[in-house]
Order: sequence, then structure tokens, then C-alpha cells
Amino acid sequence: MPRLSRTDMQERNRARIVDAARLEFAERGYREARIDAIADRAELTRGAVYSNFPGKRALYFEVLAVDAATVAPPDRTSAATVRDALGNLAREWAARLPMATRTDASLLGLELMAEVAADQLTRLPFAQLKLLDAIVLGLALEHLEDLPVSRVRLAQAALTLLHGTAQLAAAAPGFGDPFDTVRACQALADLDLDHANRRRVHLDPAPAHRPDPAPRWWLPAADDHLGTGPLAPHDGIVAVLGLHRLANIEDALRAGHETTLAVVTDQPAELAPLARLSLAELRNHLRAAVPPDHWPALHVVVDDKGVLARGAGIDTVTDVTETALRVRDGRIVARADGWGACGSIAG
Repeated sequence: MPRLSRTDMQERNRARIVDAARLEFAERGYREARIDAIADRAELTRGAVYSNFPGKRALYFEVLAVDAATVAPPDRTSAATVRDALGNLAREWAARLPMATRTDASLLGLELMAEVAADQLTRLPFAQLKLLDAIVLGLALEHLEDLPVSRVRLAQAALTLLHGTAQLAAAAPGFGDPFDTVRACQALADLDLDHANRRRVHLDPAPAHRPDPAPRWWLPAADDHLGTGPLAPHDGIVAVLGLHRLANIEDALRAGHETTLAVVTDQPAELAPLARLSLAELRNHLRAAVPPDHWPALHVVVDDKGVLARGAGIDTVTDVTETALRVRDGRIVARADGWGACGSIAG
């Protein structure tokens, strides 16, 4: 049997820790779980756990992210109207609600919101991740009926209803009828929550400039968190956005350009698992709600090691990083750095 490399051994140990943590969280709950017990289950040391994760919360996010990424897609999604899509979304959501008689591992995520809300470090990124959910879902709903109005506020209302339903179901299992939730979500399609589909206006946005000569653009190997495989090169926009700036991707998407979003943070060990979790759940919701040919032309990668950012000429990333590139024929023909960069580069 060939000897494992250091990298392979680290990956294997990390997977063992995640598997052990899943069992510990399922059996004891997040609050009562202990790192020492997780290390014992993984047959590793406490130090080995901390060499892979900065703490229990990051490990909890990682367990949930891995589980969300392995949810099987539905056989087929059919939706001809916004009402159909909201009904599909609500039914998929209702199927995962905790019931009074359920005690299995599907309840692992019940303490997620409490952990996110407990710390400003996680609250602000989570707010932007949910705004990203609403933008992507809203654009998919717009493409479904091809109307010149924004559906982002409608998507926000639907997600608010469904997240609230999930929180109440966790606190009071068995309360409410899931079929009522589905009908209530469908009824949102009839509310006047929309507005003209206009580009957002930024005050004093970062200016776009054209590098001369235009440098080559290379796309590192990475998985597309909204797709089904690795990222592929394309003309259009590449946006490198910190976790406090994700909502600005709407500027690029509204311009109709195929877009790759690289999510970056200066706290990758803690926040990258939360980002992967949110994106995996977004993909699951989209798969259930809207046929893929109506999704916006968006590819997303969590650039936790900063590889894509360095390829874009960014040596240091933070949660407020905002850089956008216009790529054509494998070259960077324009770039903008700073607030409003996506809008400036979208043109």
C-alpha cells in the first residue's frame, strides 16, 4: 500500500474529524458536545482537531456544509410561474422541518441560527449571504416569467417566511401545518412587492480602468458551488468580494454578463465553512424551485486560500474587499477596485 503524502494524511484526518463531530453533535447537541470527545471518536488528539479547525463552531459549520453539499438533487423541477416556483421552494423547505417525533441527524442544524446570532463576526457575513440568496433566487424568478421588474424583494419575503417557519418549528416542533406554509409562500406571488428592474446607483463608485497591455487571466482549479463541477473559463466578469460586500454582485448580474464570484474573507478558518454551507443550501433551494435554465449566469467559489484573488492581483483580502475584472478572450481588459467596483466594471 503506497504511503500517504502529508496533504493526503491531513485530508484524511480532517474527514475523520468531521465524521466524528457529526456523530457527537447528533448525540449530544452542539452546546453539550466537547472537542475532547470528538477527538476520541476520531481516534486523534485534541491538538489534531485544533490544527484543522479553530474551534467547535467552525467545526459545526463544516459538518453542516458537508451534509448540505451531499443532498441529492430532485429528479426534475417544473415551474412555469413565480407561484409554481415559490410552491416548489416551500415544499422542499417544509420537508426538512423538524417534527416532534424526529430525533435523527437531520436535526443537526437546529442550533445554527443561535450560533450565528451570538457573534458579530458571523452575523454580518450571514446577512450578506442571505442577501446573496435573495438576489440569486429573485433573478431566477425574474427569468422564469421574463418581466421587467425586480423579484429580489419577493425572494426576501419568501426566505423570511421560510426561515421564520423553520425557527418556530425548531422551538415548538409540530406547531403549524406545513401545507399552510406552502400556500402562504405561494400567495406572496400576488403581493405588490416589486419595483422597476433598474440598475443600482452607487455614490462615488470606484472607477474602472483599462490595463495596458491587458494581462492574461488564468482561472485556478476550483469547484463551482452553484454548479455541478469545476469552474470553466469564460468571458464576462470576475468579482472578488469580501463577505461584507456580497450583495454588490447584483450590479454585475443585472448587466447580463456571465459572472464568477470569488468569496473571500480575512477569517477563512471560521467563516469559509459558513459560506460553503449557505451556498450549498442556496443550490439545493434553487434546484427544488426553478429549472436550471432560468438561473442567473453566476458561478461561485469560496476562495478560502486566496488563490483566485492573487490571480486577480490582490495580495491581501478582507471582508470588505471589492474588485471586479472584465475578461475577454483570456485577458483582463478592465478592472475596478473598491466600493461599487461591480457596477463600474459592468458598464
